[in-house]
Amino acid sequence: MSTAPVSATLFSYQVGFGDCFLLRFTYAGGERRHMLIDFGTTGLRADLERSQMLKVAQDIEGKVRDLDPEARLDVVVATHRHADHISGFATKDGKGSGDVIRNLKPRIVLQPWTEAPEAEIDSLGPVSAGGRALTRLNSLKAMQLVAGKALAYAKANAKSLPKGVADQLAFIGQDNLSNMSAVLNLQSMGPNVYVYHGCDAGLGAILPGIQVDVLGPPTLRQTDTIRKQRSRDKDEFWNLAPQRFSDAVDEFASADSSLFPGFKSVKKGRLYTEHRWLAQRLDEANGEMLLGLVRALDNQMNNTSVILLLRAGGKTLLFPGDAQIENWQYALQSKLADRLADVDLYKVGHHGSTNATPQGMWKRFSKKGGVGTTNRLTSVLSTMHGKHGKDEKNTEVPRRTLVSELKAQSNLLSTESLAANVMCHIVEIDLRAGVAKATAPRRRKPAAATPLPAQ
Repeated sequence: MSTAPVSATLFSYQVGFGDCFLLRFTYAGGERRHMLIDFGTTGLRADLERSQMLKVAQDIEGKVRDLDPEARLDVVVATHRHADHISGFATKDGKGSGDVIRNLKPRIVLQPWTEAPEAEIDSLGPVSAGGRALTRLNSLKAMQLVAGKALAYAKANAKSLPKGVADQLAFIGQDNLSNMSAVLNLQSMGPNVYVYHGCDAGLGAILPGIQVDVLGPPTLRQTDTIRKQRSRDKDEFWNLAPQRFSDAVDEFASADSSLFPGFKSVKKGRLYTEHRWLAQRLDEANGEMLLGLVRALDNQMNNTSVILLLRAGGKTLLFPGDAQIENWQYALQSKLADRLADVDLYKVGHHGSTNATPQGMWKRFSKKGGVGTTNRLTSVLSTMHGKHGKDEKNTEVPRRTLVSELKAQSNLLSTESLAANVMCHIVEIDLRAGVAKATAPRRRKPAAATPLPAQ
């Protein structure tokens, strides 16, 4: 086998509001290596079939095994445990999308250091060599409880809460609910390595000729910022304090989680007309408080995202998951930050929300520029409008201003532009010479129940 790949191909799959990227490296002798980076969704487009995730898994299987029916998936990366990044790994009586991926027998699974199953509550980070984590963050330990309460509260109070509050509680609560089938499948489908900033991911033998730098997440020994939020720039940060989550988990975990214990809700019993205005405001206050907590939890989870920088043949590929500024802050101050200047392909963070593409990172990209720029940056975005945030409040995902900048300064490929009968965008990258370029995606055959031929 050649010691260095001659080309790379990225398949950016249509999974609605979620992420799924298959990266193929091809070597001079024709041998291939495949890396799957995330596989999840929290909502598919209306024009897609409910079986889309299974079809994606079957297509991945077809691409991995098109030359060899016994070929294995070399690397699986689960950047963090949000459902829109791991729900596709769920199993179902041997016939689920996660079962298909498991049957590809991954050689190694990368997860953030906070995901080690033997984790204790008050960890500051891994204490053994090789990135093995022995403990996890307190907030992750309580995630299932609070997310479940948020989802239940949103459903039970849908009529008395402002629609925007109820919708956000339901979405964030669902996204943070621990999908135990996916979590357990990831832990057992192959040897797990739990990574953190600067560690050796252990991929040297699996991906020869490819330099893999782990830029995030930092451990709490390296920096405390991943459990804090900053608010200097309203366009880059959520302006919420996760400390409220840590301080209030016990209160929300109690039998009565109401801000006003004993208060009779609008829809529980009859109230005098003059009391209904106040009752409605108290219902709204309860909802807003819980929303603040689950938003803070949501941010902490994003800040555990694995950030991978892959370099081969003079090309640099960046996959940051949903990492937000608290995760990025440490990486941007480290000795690895200079390597961001050479990024050729950028997987847009957090489905196009601005808090995941901080200016400090974007400004470092030397290959962005207008149409005609030599070796112009390619950006790939997996997203779906209407699932998160509001246009009228300038909180929509993907953020319009960011998308405009990406279009102006890079070759942008968004899964939203894919027709319903097109499985994925394809980006071909010549690792010997030339630039990254997108190719026209092939259309699916009508009988899509079987894996597609290799692209």
